[in-house]
Amino acid sequence: MAEKKTKIIPDEFKPEVASKVVTIDKQDFLLQNDAMFTFYQRTAGELSPFFLGIKNDRKIIGCKCPKCGLVRVPPMVTHCPDCDFAPTKLLEVGQVGTMNSTPPITYFATSMFADKAPFGRGRVILEGADTALSVMLYTTTGILVPGLIKKGTRVKVIFKNERVGQISDIFCVSASELTAQQVAKKGLLESEINWEAPKEPKFPKPGEKNIADFKHSVKELQALAIKMSHSKRARRAIEGWKRNISVKTRAGEFAMYIDDGNFKIEEKKLPSPDFIMACEDIKTLVDGLMYRGSITDSVITKKLWISKNLEFNTIFKLDRLARFLVMEQKEKKAK
Repeated sequence: MAEKKTKIIPDEFKPEVASKVVTIDKQDFLLQNDAMFTFYQRTAGELSPFFLGIKNDRKIIGCKCPKCGLVRVPPMVTHCPDCDFAPTKLLEVGQVGTMNSTPPITYFATSMFADKAPFGRGRVILEGADTALSVMLYTTTGILVPGLIKKGTRVKVIFKNERVGQISDIFCVSASELTAQQVAKKGLLESEINWEAPKEPKFPKPGEKNIADFKHSVKELQALAIKMSHSKRARRAIEGWKRNISVKTRAGEFAMYIDDGNFKIEEKKLPSPDFIMACEDIKTLVDGLMYRGSITDSVITKKLWISKNLEFNTIFKLDRLARFLVMEQKEKKAK
């Protein structure tokens, strides 16, 4: 069976030969699809042993000066600049290390990194190294939020299953999230980590008021979902997107369905949801969907938990869904 090749420019990004009329400020314009791109090849130069070690051997390679003994990772030089340019020697370093600083977390990424967000980007000093390696950071507990990884946190290098020989072939997770065997294993692959068992937050037992508020809020959300599904502008926010989401709160659980522009909420449990959202107070979600707050901010501030890191894209879409409905309602009033 022939190996399927991945293209640098995916087919879905290639525009069709087409045109359409758009109206801006009551004037019609003919909009035509076009494209401009450049293809090029590049070499990794002196860093090749480092990238080849990642790609082929699942090893992290550094270089050591025979005079001062300094171990640099990556092996960015072939001669030590501090020792009269003494030739350095390549060597393998450990795959466990300590964060040299608290990493900033990227939630709003450019198109090049949108499929990787949210992620941390920090510097780790691996065992056997003297310099810090810049690397991406993730968590297996749900979504990466401030405080999970900080300066001094012990982390483990993880190798992606498919590698092409670049720094994004590796990332780190907190060693505390792994078993002792996984921490000790060289060349640990992302597929060997349990990404499907995040730690759901535990909520106190609900009182009568909590239950009454939950029932009322679910009805509010159901009515809102109907409005969103009938709004042309709001539907645009979730076009082409399908998700069955289980939402858990202190006082109860309900299902949220996104189906290519349609939005629906039912008070029921989902046996196999695409992912889970959890918040102690259902009003956190109500405020977000009514555009009285931001669902994205609720995740960042730990008021709302989601079970899968990459489903942060769905959170963005829910925020846009709320915003687009409000914008449409304001435009109708203005007319």
